[in-house]
Amino acid sequence: MIPDVTADSLATTAPDPIAAAAVDDARRALLLDIDPADVGAHLGAVGEAPEVVTHYFSCERRGYLGWRWAVTVARPDGQQHVTVDEVVLLPGDDAIVAPPWVPYRERLRAGDLSPGDLLPVDDDDARLVPTYSFGDDPLDADEKAQIRQVARDLGLGRIRTLSPLGRDRAAERWYDGDGGPRSPIAQAAPDHCWSCGFLVRLAGPLAERFGVCANGDANDDGRVVSLDHGCGAHSEVRLAKRYAPTPPPPPVHDTLTDDEIEFL
Repeated sequence: MIPDVTADSLATTAPDPIAAAAVDDARRALLLDIDPADVGAHLGAVGEAPEVVTHYFSCERRGYLGWRWAVTVARPDGQQHVTVDEVVLLPGDDAIVAPPWVPYRERLRAGDLSPGDLLPVDDDDARLVPTYSFGDDPLDADEKAQIRQVARDLGLGRIRTLSPLGRDRAAERWYDGDGGPRSPIAQAAPDHCWSCGFLVRLAGPLAERFGVCANGDANDDGRVVSLDHGCGAHSEVRLAKRYAPTPPPPPVHDTLTDDEIEFL
């Protein structure tokens, strides 16, 4: 973003006086390629370097609210005239601009994949390591291909498994998410998952902090939850007496006969 250019900034940036005075030269250079209707008032000049100044003009083109035309001029050493270096259109502080570009792979989020979509994992993904060479030095592409082929031939199961980095990232993501202790439903829960009968324990290093909810009535059914997570569907939750359903009154046996009803 370029700064607002005013008369005050002219005094503080101290641009070259000859280059700063070349407003007409900068405008003429701008109008060589730009429709005059798209060029507004001169907004000021900013010194970029010794004897190099950028002149800013407001942009009147439709759809470019807050943008400015920037014309950079330079004065050759010892000369009394300027040359034009560059003419560009730049966004100002209030301009509407596109958000920073993010690669497609980094834009994906959980739930984005549709049936039939494929999301390949790189061979050097830091979250995975060869299952039976965990902790060994990294292998080059040819060695990886050989190991994978041997694993297939021997029926050794998974070719790769979570690395410590991959495991830690998963734990952080789960703990900070809806299944962690800081979610609104956990904050209001009467107890924690570690004491719930519906908790299914995990195996391995993640078992120390996580399990899977098996309560079909709970929001987290089938999801990973931290042991200090919780919800209102805890297996030991009981309603206070004032909230318990009112039991129906005892049944009454009707003993009246038709003759007795006539005298009522």
